[in-house]
Amino acid sequence: GLEEERRGGKALGTTRKGVGPAFTDKAARLGIRTGDLLDKEVLLERLGSMLDYKNIILTKIYGVSPLSLDEVYSQYCRYGERLAPYIQETTIMVEEALNRDELVLLEGAQGTLLDPDFGTYPYTTSSSPLAGGGCLGTGLSPTRISRILGVFKAYCTRVGSGPMPTELRDETGGLIRERGHEYGTTTGRPRRCGWFDAVAARFSTRI
Repeated sequence: GLEEERRGGKALGTTRKGVGPAFTDKAARLGIRTGDLLDKEVLLERLGSMLDYKNIILTKIYGVSPLSLDEVYSQYCRYGERLAPYIQETTIMVEEALNRDELVLLEGAQGTLLDPDFGTYPYTTSSSPLAGGGCLGTGLSPTRISRILGVFKAYCTRVGSGPMPTELRDETGGLIRERGHEYGTTTGRPRRCGWFDAVAARFSTRI
């Protein structure tokens, strides 16, 4: 939320849950990976290096108090203990399931135009919601995908800032919002509603 506040009137309209900063750390090769939670020595070393860098940003750019290594380390050790039974090598799990001829269903989130490469950048999410993103997110080879199914709403919605050519800023838009219960799942913010956009739909099916 600190970066959104810094942007002021040019905020992107994110959920302010830290997803963007987490992906920034991933791209910068600074992030804490789930597997790091299983080794407390590795976790402490990685957290120490990260906080040296992050605390400079927090204090010098955002003007807030630095984070305590001891507090963060203790908190994430507890996370690791709780999550340990569920941390697995998922690429192997998926591959073995397919080899047993089991059905593996990958469900995408959000929408095509929120893709950071092909969507309405910078008003996008941080990961790829495209069909190809399923392979990136699971480590599954594209050759193992047997079917892709696209889903469209009968009308368009959007949360946050960004272009929306068919947006209805009138009673009709409000009616669609109320009838469709169009409020953000994470933030509860009212979604912007508009007519079905066939141009965007055609583009989405192409990529």
